Amino acid sequence: MISRAVRGSTKCTDFVLGRKAELVAQMVEFIKAEPLDSMRAPVRQWAMVTCTHLVLLEPQLNDPDRTELMDACLAGVLALPPLDPLWDRDGDGGDAPYSEELFANTFGALQELLKTLLQRSLTPHGLQDMFAHLGPWIKSSKQHERQRAVELSAALLDFYLGRLNVSTVVPFYNLGVLIALFSPRCSDSVGSVRQRAVDCVYSLLYIQLCYEGFARDHRDEMVEGLKALKRGLEEPDFTVLFRTCTNIAMVIGKRVPPDQLMSLLLAMFEGLADPDKNCSRAATVMINALLKERGAVLQDKVPDIMSIIHSKLQEVDEEHVRKAAQQTVYILAAQHTGVVVSSLLDSALPFDSHTCSMWSALAAEPSLTAQILEQLLEKVTRDVPYKESRAFLLGGSSERVATPLPMAATCALHEIMSAPESGPAVLGLYAPLFVTLLLRVSCTVGVQLPKSLQGRERRSSSHTAASRSLQPCSCAVQTLRAMLARGGSEAVAVAVGSAGGWEMMENPERHHEGIAVLAGSMARHAGPRLPLIVKSLVPTLSSAFDSQRVTATAFLAELLSSNVVNDLILLESVMDSMTGRQKDPCLLVRVLALRGLGNIAVGAPEKVHKHGAKLLASMVNGMDDRDDPNNLVALEAMTSLSKLLEHLEERDVQAMLLHIAIRIRPFFDSEQPDLRRSSIVLFGNLTKFSEGDCEAFFEQILNGLVTLLLHLQDPKPEVVRACKFALRMCGPNMGCEGLCDMFLNHLREDRSLHYGEFMNNVCKHLMQSYPEMLNRLVLTNLFYFKSTWVDIRAAAPMFIGFLVLHVGEDHCHQVDLEQLISALNLLLKDPVPAVRMKVAETLGRLVRIL
Repeated sequence: MISRAVRGSTKCTDFVLGRKAELVAQMVEFIKAEPLDSMRAPVRQWAMVTCTHLVLLEPQLNDPDRTELMDACLAGVLALPPLDPLWDRDGDGGDAPYSEELFANTFGALQELLKTLLQRSLTPHGLQDMFAHLGPWIKSSKQHERQRAVELSAALLDFYLGRLNVSTVVPFYNLGVLIALFSPRCSDSVGSVRQRAVDCVYSLLYIQLCYEGFARDHRDEMVEGLKALKRGLEEPDFTVLFRTCTNIAMVIGKRVPPDQLMSLLLAMFEGLADPDKNCSRAATVMINALLKERGAVLQDKVPDIMSIIHSKLQEVDEEHVRKAAQQTVYILAAQHTGVVVSSLLDSALPFDSHTCSMWSALAAEPSLTAQILEQLLEKVTRDVPYKESRAFLLGGSSERVATPLPMAATCALHEIMSAPESGPAVLGLYAPLFVTLLLRVSCTVGVQLPKSLQGRERRSSSHTAASRSLQPCSCAVQTLRAMLARGGSEAVAVAVGSAGGWEMMENPERHHEGIAVLAGSMARHAGPRLPLIVKSLVPTLSSAFDSQRVTATAFLAELLSSNVVNDLILLESVMDSMTGRQKDPCLLVRVLALRGLGNIAVGAPEKVHKHGAKLLASMVNGMDDRDDPNNLVALEAMTSLSKLLEHLEERDVQAMLLHIAIRIRPFFDSEQPDLRRSSIVLFGNLTKFSEGDCEAFFEQILNGLVTLLLHLQDPKPEVVRACKFALRMCGPNMGCEGLCDMFLNHLREDRSLHYGEFMNNVCKHLMQSYPEMLNRLVLTNLFYFKSTWVDIRAAAPMFIGFLVLHVGEDHCHQVDLEQLISALNLLLKDPVPAVRMKVAETLGRLVRIL
């Protein structure tokens, strides 16, 4: 009564109540002393009425006192438990914690106090301060607290709007934050809260219009439409609420100033964690509606929004939030594709589940997904795939370390293509995706993960056994597999997996073999895809990276072993590409190019004769390769030529016949079994073309005869089989029917050979048919006395012994006995008893000559 009288005095405008703060503090203590679960007397009401009168007196309350007053009053009223009809058992209200009339009076007192406090600071700052105290109650998990807080808010905003008198246009800087506080409540599980929340938004938008310079009685058509939307909030059905919230968000989006849009969105994102799930869903709906309406102007803010989305996904583990966040990412990407992609690529590797979810969102719509895939492909190839790093701790040797951008883009491609919705976009970009990822695999073989990521990968892998590898090559291989599966080529991925091709691709020594397996599977299961792939792959044969040239050559070379290349009219272009790689600085590329040309004999044998001269020239050039220390190019040339000879025209071969025979002869005794086998098999195949130049080629047969016969004792079974084949092929050209029959009968692959008996009969036929060859044959055998192979060292003196045994007396003079005996005596010192025994037998046979 005293405070009311003082305030009502005509002199109160000049009156300063020096101990006002003490009185207010005393009122606060009275309020705090009241129980929070009941209200039996009007103490709270009277204390608040007293404070209402005191607040208007000078001096103004300082901020701490004002804060304590507001918090005590709000807690003293809003926290009271709601009335339950079951409490009033006898109808007199005695069992209830308070009466409805007392609560109504106290609530009214609180409302008047807050209006009075607001009146003292009728500014955006004053409004912000008021709702800083009301905010926690508005978002309370308890329905009755939210209900009371929002009702208070509606009254306060209406009061503010009614008292507002803007003399100059000033910014309503906190509109966005306040709109975000109330708009999600339009979907609150409590009907009255939904209604009052719309009233709050309505008042806030009109307050904004006043600050923009519009008269208080101005009526805005869109804002007025909010009243009509209230009817849609009467239904608790979420689909109805969803639609209404979307419409409310559209009104907000059209009326909130551009400079307030970001603060509105940031505050709205806080609503994702709202304890009322309806409001949390409403926040997601409104965010996405606002972004659809106004997102185009937020390009500079997109990275911030993406970061907020990620952090909110970490905070709120709800399915509806995850789906809404994916929708948000999609909306932003549709408006700012490049910025969204760059923002996501900046995420830490390995991508966590939330980042993966955000990437998956970009697979929703084919045309947008296609744009994003194209951007990611460009980023895979924009930077170099690796950098050379000096590993000083390993003796200064260099190692290749993956660069981050291509790695991140590769991981992103995997996440997008793992989403089933990406299928149409992947199909549309099948060839560029395939080729880019294939080359990405090639450039990551043997490439190390940056040191900064190695620890992260270990931690990531320890969380779950199913975690994707971050190793550069494994990551690229997995992405290529995902691309094939999503692009409708699951059969290819399965076939490669069954053959162990994926593991081979990651192995630096067998990478090209894995690529060949992939190419073969593509030819069998995805033939129609090959023309565009070949067209994109051929230019990479000139890549600056050896690894890319190896991969492209291996792929195209294997395609030539399939007739699908011929069916798709790709043969000539691929063949020309292989021919053009013969001078490649990388040895393996030259090897694979020759292998591809040889594969034509399998894939399109009917085309070999057409290109015979060119193919033959390539093989001869391969055998003459000067930069081939281990003769790997020559080996491939010989192997491939053997395949081609069956289909080449005789006229093409005869011109090069002697050159080839002479060129391959040294390989018969190579330390490398593959070279021995391939050269001997090729020699046997060449005999089919010797008819036109029989005498000259017969000379080549005689030059190689001793070698072929001795290598029947070769330690490698495959070389022995090659010698049997070559001798069978040479037999008809030797002019000795008995020798030919022996070769055909005794040298069948499936028949075991008694070497001593066989050689005895061979020498008998040789000395009967070619006695003048004795010295030549003996001298050739002497060369093998120093052979590294024991069985061949033993076979050489035995060969000489049988020759001497069967030669006629009139031809014995051909042999330089002194030279021969000297060589045999030296061989008698051989550490191997079997060799010494054969030498002794041969010396015994020499007695006949002596």
